Amino acid sequence: MWRKVRVRGNCHRCYRRGSDQSRLCNCQEVAMAPTLYYFLMSPYSRSVLLAVRTLGLDVELKTIDLKKKEQLNPDFVAINPQHTVPTLVDGDLVLTESRAISTYLVSRYGKDDSLYPKDVVTRAKVDGLLYFDCATLCIRWRAVVHPVMKDGAAKPSEAAMKNLDEALKWLNDILAQHPDRYLAGTTHPTVADLSIAAWACTYVALNFPLAQHPDITRWLARCRENLVGFDECEKGAAQFGEMFAAILKSRA
Repeated sequence: MWRKVRVRGNCHRCYRRGSDQSRLCNCQEVAMAPTLYYFLMSPYSRSVLLAVRTLGLDVELKTIDLKKKEQLNPDFVAINPQHTVPTLVDGDLVLTESRAISTYLVSRYGKDDSLYPKDVVTRAKVDGLLYFDCATLCIRWRAVVHPVMKDGAAKPSEAAMKNLDEALKWLNDILAQHPDRYLAGTTHPTVADLSIAAWACTYVALNFPLAQHPDITRWLARCRENLVGFDECEKGAAQFGEMFAAILKSRA
């Protein structure tokens, strides 16, 4: 993964100066490509994968199979003590939060700022949507699926389903303010669309009723048509849906 290189100028690690061609700086190392540890069933992982595909990045992909508890392997825990996916390693940098990974990749490797606009107002809208995704949509989604997957519940509770539907109504209201546009009101997708679309296709895979949210349905259709790698995202969502349906069937 790493190779020694000749240093022209100051080393970014030790600030010693290497000669133009005569020697190697002893501490200089350069990563050939970022490494993304992911699991396709994970919506968090799929949101970052959408960013990778949209940017056309050369990234080394390494699957961490959560069903096999590969996240507990010592080698992976040494990289990410929280043992979560996705995890990005880019040189000395290790990031373990999906939204931070996506905004980092776009900011560092994007050819322009369309996915994460530099305009202060537009970026504030994008950030607000990412926080809404993290603090509201994801929390309410976990209340639907975690009791079944982790606590042995026979099915999601009606209260949890109602709370998630309420959050989706808020999302639908956001989209209704600017029909035929993306979440932040832009004519093009941003990282907010990548993040939330990864979750929305999971709702579809689990047959969560979205028909009463027509603006979400239309937005998701635009994402399906225009986002690079969305078919891969839906494949992972379908795998999760099949697993969840099997659990429900086993407890019926």
